[in-house]
Parts: sequence; C-alpha cells; structure tokens
Amino acid sequence: MASTIAPVEERRNLGIGILLFAQLFFATLDSSAKYMAVAGLPTTEIVFVRYGVHVALTIALFLPMQRGLFRSNNWKLEVLRGLSLLAVTLANFFAMRFLPLTVTGALLFTMPLMVTALSGPMLGEKVGWRRWAAVGTGFIGILIIIRPGTEAFHPASLLCLAGALAAALYTIFTRKLAGVDSPATQQVYAGLIAVTCIAPFAFNGWVWPSDGPTWIAFCLAGVVGMIAHQLNSIALRYASPSVLAPFSYSELLLLAMASWVVFNEPPDMWFYLGAPIIIGSGLYIWLRERQLKKPVQLAQVVD
Repeated sequence: MASTIAPVEERRNLGIGILLFAQLFFATLDSSAKYMAVAGLPTTEIVFVRYGVHVALTIALFLPMQRGLFRSNNWKLEVLRGLSLLAVTLANFFAMRFLPLTVTGALLFTMPLMVTALSGPMLGEKVGWRRWAAVGTGFIGILIIIRPGTEAFHPASLLCLAGALAAALYTIFTRKLAGVDSPATQQVYAGLIAVTCIAPFAFNGWVWPSDGPTWIAFCLAGVVGMIAHQLNSIALRYASPSVLAPFSYSELLLLAMASWVVFNEPPDMWFYLGAPIIIGSGLYIWLRERQLKKPVQLAQVVD
C-alpha cells in the first residue's frame, strides 16, 4: 500500500507545470457542460453523467494496479473533499445556463483569494504581504470583468461565488490528503460521493442528447473531468494551494476562447481590461516563488 501513496514533495515548478496542463482539461469540461446545458439537458443529469463516467474510468484504470483503491487513511477528509467538489460542480454548471463562460470563470477565480485566506488556519502556512498584494490585485481584475451592480452581475453570479468558496475548501482538503491517500483513491472517492448524492435527482426528467455534438459533450465531460482532477491532485503533492492557486487563472483565457468559438459569446472590453491584471498577478507570484527556494521553511515563508 505504501508504494501507491507518494509522499508530499516541495517541487514547486513541477507542480505549477502540472496544474497549467490540467487547466486545458478543466476548460474542456466546462465547455462540454455548458454545451449540454444549452442543448436542454438538466443540470442534475449533467452532473450525474460527469461523475458516473469519472468513477467508471477511475475504477477501470486504477483498480487492476492498486488493490487498495478504496482503502482510505482518512475517509472523513475524503467525504468532505467529495462534498466540496460536488458543490462546486452543481453551482458552476447551473450558473452556466445564464452566464457566459467568461463570467462564470471569472467569478470562480475568486477562489485563489479564499485559498490564501484559508491556508493559514487550515494548513499552518504563512503567506507574506507581497503574495497577498498580488492575489488582491488579481481580485481587482476579476471585479473589472464582472462589474458588480451592472447587468453583468446576474443573480446566478452568487452561485459562482458560493462555488468558489467550495473550490477553495476542495483545494485545501486535496492538499491535506496529499501523501495520505493516492490520487487515484482521492478521485474514486470524489466520484462515488458525487454520484451517490446526485443519483436520486438525476433521473427526474432525464433527456437524452439529440445530436452528435451533444453526444460528444455527454461522453467527454466525465473523461476530461477525471483527467483534470487527477492532474490537480498530483500537482498539489508538489506545491501548496497558495502557490498553485494563482496559476489556475490560465483557464480564464481558454474559457474566453471557447466562449467565442463554440458559443458565439465573445469577451467584452472589460474582460480585456481585467484579464491582463489577473494574469500579471499570477506571473508575479511565480517570480516570487522562484526566489523563495527554501522548501523546508514553507510554513514560515515571509514575502
């Protein structure tokens, strides 16, 4: 069992690289979910399909190699992590029915600020004022994009903010499980918890896809979702949430392209003003992390 659970390592650049690759799959997941929502499939059905395929693939791929796939060393954290992820998915998928991908994505990216705030009390990390300032600057970029008080601030935006908080908790729980349970065990628990919770509601008003592209999205969501979260779990083994969180901003550019090309919802001028601020804050934190090459002092870093 010990051979399947890799220990936590402080290899920040590797963790950042894996997370950046994961964003491509996360963007594909969101695009597939929105496509199904636009096609008229119920949100509960979309969530069920997303996690049903996720669980089936995880078991098929990893059970032959890891007999202790269902054995957790901290099942309470696994349950909390799974419930947090389900809350993120439900909030985000439902909001996509009413908001462009750029807006749902921008609102979800208040998550890094929440992760930074939670990393202290939940992980014992010390985040210096420079990193706080950079994440705060990124948050200003998000405000520019969503423009609270205008027509862009749809009531569904509140769901995205709730989803962002759940995403922050999910990230924290994933970090706490790094080196405790293998990434495969984490994924199978997350999928099983989601499927179990959503199944009683998923078959009420079930709608099958009516065309080829919707069928592709129907099948693709679970596959890319499993890959994305597997990569995310691996990244969090190499770097802490407060280090990785700002780099999830890269998904915003991918969502903007998908919104324009797939859904004919091009970003407005406010997105072009806010996105560079968000990206710039992430790049600044990356440069700071290159300077802080003292992994044994992670909990005592002073920026």
